[in-house]
Amino acid sequence: MMNQATPRTVLISGASIAGPALAFWLHRYGFDVTVVERASAVRGGGYNIDIRGAAVDVVKRMGVYDELEAVRTPPQTIKFVDSAGDEVASINTVDYVSQVNPDDLEIARGEVTKVLYAHTKDDVTYAFNDSIDTLDMHDGGVDVTFTNGEARTYDIVVGADGIHSNTRRLVFGEESRFSRYLGYTVAIFTVDGGLSSGAQQSTMYNVPGLTAAFGQVTPDGPAQAFFAFKQDDPDALREADFEGQCDLVARAYRNEGWRIPEIVAAMRSTDDLYFDSVGQIRMEEWSKGRVVLVGDSCFAPAFLSGQGTSMALIGAYCLATALANNTDHTAAFAEYDRSCRDFMVKSQDLALSGSLTVLPATQEALLQRNEVLRTLASRKEAGGGGELGAATREASNAIILPEAAEAAWPRRAASTWR
Repeated sequence: MMNQATPRTVLISGASIAGPALAFWLHRYGFDVTVVERASAVRGGGYNIDIRGAAVDVVKRMGVYDELEAVRTPPQTIKFVDSAGDEVASINTVDYVSQVNPDDLEIARGEVTKVLYAHTKDDVTYAFNDSIDTLDMHDGGVDVTFTNGEARTYDIVVGADGIHSNTRRLVFGEESRFSRYLGYTVAIFTVDGGLSSGAQQSTMYNVPGLTAAFGQVTPDGPAQAFFAFKQDDPDALREADFEGQCDLVARAYRNEGWRIPEIVAAMRSTDDLYFDSVGQIRMEEWSKGRVVLVGDSCFAPAFLSGQGTSMALIGAYCLATALANNTDHTAAFAEYDRSCRDFMVKSQDLALSGSLTVLPATQEALLQRNEVLRTLASRKEAGGGGELGAATREASNAIILPEAAEAAWPRRAASTWR
């Protein structure tokens, strides 16, 4: 006789990438899924991200690879310039990708969130303009009170709510316990109007400990500015309002050339400034009781790794597979940890070497980086022939994806938790 038990209920906090990806797999495995998101809708726009190595296999298993490939960022040459705007090196993105993993995708972040939402919105419940206020775990589940005043009980709760996770704070403690500051600040924003003209080619400017980039994410879209600079006092970042954030950037770049002054001036008129410290989240335990974390909330790698999106997709897949394979949440969470922790650590470690290319710390390192890029470009071996390309290739493929036992779902999803 078929098990007629109510499907197990899962609340996911966060509708960026890890949350909807997890919701996709859990629905496929027969779970009843709700995603709560404090924003009014899934966020579009954003900077370019990468889907690499084993994460490509994940999106192929989801059946969305072709959709993502259709909207991938067109091939481009990134030009590196000095203070006068003269080119000192360049790198072709197609050459780089082809030497690392040929099926890898570079794509605007908003395109990924759009595809994931489209493939889950009819199958799972999305609750926007809301978030978790309190959590109370007990033997029968997790009692959740939302900021809108509603209260519900779920079998498990998943925090997929980013590096500054509210779920992690409520259950595991303050962010300072798990955060590893890498010494830099990042500011990203779009620029409309005349400044965008001539920004079709992505251009990067470096001096030791400081970088700036400017260019279009999509061919018909606005230009996007990217600043990353050394900042010794992370507390100053947390205390700054919008004007204070703009002031911090202006001070850091006050002596720089190229187009820096006009881009910094344009920042004060933007309405989408992303401003934050550059850091990682490292945790010895990703779960406590019936609450578990995934994505940046528990293994944020920092943008220097280029692995954040891939880690989110792989983590979501591994967690969903473990939940499908186990009727006991404790066993499921342990399997999730075993299946992907080594991969996550290797990807985080990649960020520590990634700074050598994006943020050279000394003049010697900067000159060496430029020479490496010139050499690779002249040989048309961008990335694959270099140490960083090899490290990226190794880290992005450093996992054997687990499989969900076919007999485990949806039958087990409809059983009760022990």
